[in-house]
Amino acid sequence: MAVEMRAADAVAARLYEAGCRHAFGMPGGEVLTLVDALEKAGIAVHLVKHENAGGFIGEGVHHVDGAPVILLATVGPGLLNAVNVVANAEQDRVPMVVLTGCLDPDEALTYTHQVLDHRAVLEPVTKATFTLTAAEADTIADKAVAIATERRAGPVLIDVPISVADAPCAQKGRRRAEAAKVAPFGSDLARAVTWLEEAARPVIIAGLDVLADDAAAALRAFAEARGIPVITTYKAKGVLPEDHPLAMGGAGLSPLADIHLLPLVRQADLILCLGYDPIEMRPGWREVWDPAKQRVIDIQAVPNRHYMHQAGLSFTCDIGAGIGALTAARPREVWADGEPGATKAALGRAFPQDDAWGPAGVIAGARAALPANTRVAVDSGAHRILLSQMWQCPMPRTLIQSTGLCTMGCAVPMAMGLALADPDSPAVGFAGDGGFLMVAGELTTAADMGLKPIIIVLVDASLSLIELKQRQRQLKNAAVDYPARHDVAAMARAMGGAGTQVRNRAELRAAIEAALQADTFTVIAAEIDRGGYDDRI
Repeated sequence: MAVEMRAADAVAARLYEAGCRHAFGMPGGEVLTLVDALEKAGIAVHLVKHENAGGFIGEGVHHVDGAPVILLATVGPGLLNAVNVVANAEQDRVPMVVLTGCLDPDEALTYTHQVLDHRAVLEPVTKATFTLTAAEADTIADKAVAIATERRAGPVLIDVPISVADAPCAQKGRRRAEAAKVAPFGSDLARAVTWLEEAARPVIIAGLDVLADDAAAALRAFAEARGIPVITTYKAKGVLPEDHPLAMGGAGLSPLADIHLLPLVRQADLILCLGYDPIEMRPGWREVWDPAKQRVIDIQAVPNRHYMHQAGLSFTCDIGAGIGALTAARPREVWADGEPGATKAALGRAFPQDDAWGPAGVIAGARAALPANTRVAVDSGAHRILLSQMWQCPMPRTLIQSTGLCTMGCAVPMAMGLALADPDSPAVGFAGDGGFLMVAGELTTAADMGLKPIIIVLVDASLSLIELKQRQRQLKNAAVDYPARHDVAAMARAMGGAGTQVRNRAELRAAIEAALQADTFTVIAAEIDRGGYDDRI
């Protein structure tokens, strides 16, 4: 029997059913009914200082609880503030439901203040957009959740006219059935099994879709049973614990790492792309192999439209089911020359952990001072490239970052989301001073919410990665340096947290130990010299 409620209540009920317990945004008058409906459904609405940061806090929560992000934005400027984080959700495969308020169509005919086409704005960076109607509110809510949480996840917009939010509707209970897991079959599978049985030098390249399909355990068992080395994208770090002998670490961004990893790939006689989404990879990984000369099996979540690489055999299927289908192959000895072990050792020498200070010393010192269950977010910049190679992940989703869009200003709010969703594990955000300054005001949100992330800011008064590229091209230094080093530790104290400056590993360790015991957030300003990333990434 249909139960009558407000249209906004139907949306909120479906989001609660999907596991959502938090929403983030900055409301205006057009979304007040949505706020009320979310709260009544059991979803806490958190006021942030900027919609963009609100979406990233939500992403941090998502990486812990798996539920879609709820981003709430009011008409016009509220929505436009959120474009960056919505585009990030699309590029980084983050399930997100964006709720916006809009004027009723009849009113918009003669009233233009703040009126713009929300759906047209977000259409290029969303999987779908909807305008809510009272008659089908429950159906629209289910479609939005279903599309946002598909195996290749992403953002969906529900634009809610003011009068519709309060209009009565029937909760119809329509729910899209979950698709059955599809596995490879037939003659192509038989050929794939033969290729695997014949391979003497196989290598796995694993990506984010391994996590989306909950296939990390299947991948590990498969790799271990056959002794196949595993290279991952950065978002897939930890699908095989990175202290494992077969774990080659992350790839696709550091030219220094690629010096060692690409030769291993080129020596392979079979390349297994398992859940590999090349949106994370830079141009050096475009068409790395020739499927006419190397055997390549692609087990993918969606058909190949990217053309970053091609394969001799391609299966669009559930990643775990695809891996399971290959287990029919008889194991054999592989890599008799021990080349994967030599590559792993060479990578360790390329990214040593014993720097006295500088960016590598900060990263190594932090890893040594923090417990194994630490969850980390890292901002875009030179420090991200270095940290992504040096930071070992014992399990998936313990290092999160923007790898598809590669946007700055994400680490601080994502660390806040990690702290909110998993208060029993330390949450750490690594940022350069440029990315930190973009979102420094959001520290007041951390104070308001009682969150205790540790923010480590590598302070060199420069956009280090861009400055490095500028020098490499022998261009004049311009628009990449700050006139002075900003006192980010003092900013933290002014915003209700703890803040300290450190200039060596001993001071860093002491600051981290104090932060782990603090009852508020902590910002650690790690002062480093300019040029510290030269020859290190």
